[in-house]
Amino acid sequence: MLELRDLVKRYRVGEGEPIRAVDGVSLNVGNGELLALYGPSGSGKSTLLDLVAALLKPDSGEVLFDGLEISALSEEGAARYRLHDLGFVSQQADLLPGALVIENAALKLWLSDPRRAQARVRPLLERLGLGDRLKQRAEQLSAGERQRLTIALALSTDPRLVLADEPTGSLDSKRGREVLGLLREVCKERGVAMLLATHDPQAAAFADRVFELRDGRLRPYEPAAVAPGARAVGGAGAVGVAGSAGPAGVAGSARAAAGAS
Repeated sequence: MLELRDLVKRYRVGEGEPIRAVDGVSLNVGNGELLALYGPSGSGKSTLLDLVAALLKPDSGEVLFDGLEISALSEEGAARYRLHDLGFVSQQADLLPGALVIENAALKLWLSDPRRAQARVRPLLERLGLGDRLKQRAEQLSAGERQRLTIALALSTDPRLVLADEPTGSLDSKRGREVLGLLREVCKERGVAMLLATHDPQAAAFADRVFELRDGRLRPYEPAAVAPGARAVGGAGAVGVAGSAGPAGVAGSARAAAGAS
């Protein structure tokens, strides 16, 4: 499904040596697999997701989606990829103020299926526990409900790949576990490949495999302990420690806008 090959992205700050935000990263994510990238802020996680989303182009290396080289797409091709094949869940719920819950969830579908957009997202909203909130405005929802609405928007076009950038960053631990459990469930139910970037050990505990990303480089993840409650909420809850990294930024609002472009 998703394969990264020796991916490199550099940034130059002033006249000093360029910083390698992503430094030779290789990994793959299969259908129905949730892979977590764990690391502190500034470790390169968001840059890596932006490369996968075709919002940035790598300096070298490849991003392959079903064998298609994403990093070589034209702007139009990249927009189609983000609209039809990719879902994005960010830390900040990038929702339209004043719009109803069902209108926000159907935003991407208005571009491809306007007549049936709301009918198509209604079952998804009900699955995510928002069936009784359809006619409320997004700003009337709790933080956890807004994040679930963001998940609905990301899944509305039945994407085959979902990127989640710190999806629990603005939530308390209880709401965070609920959202992580939902992400794991929909990953398995829909057979989507999911790449989750986080600095929260609790989030990493819900993944099938985990890598640590530090200074732009992948390394094996060695958790001190599985987060309390992860098994109960996340289903299997097993943490797969990645033993090898071999082949197998842009603001959140920009990501959301790109997804609907």
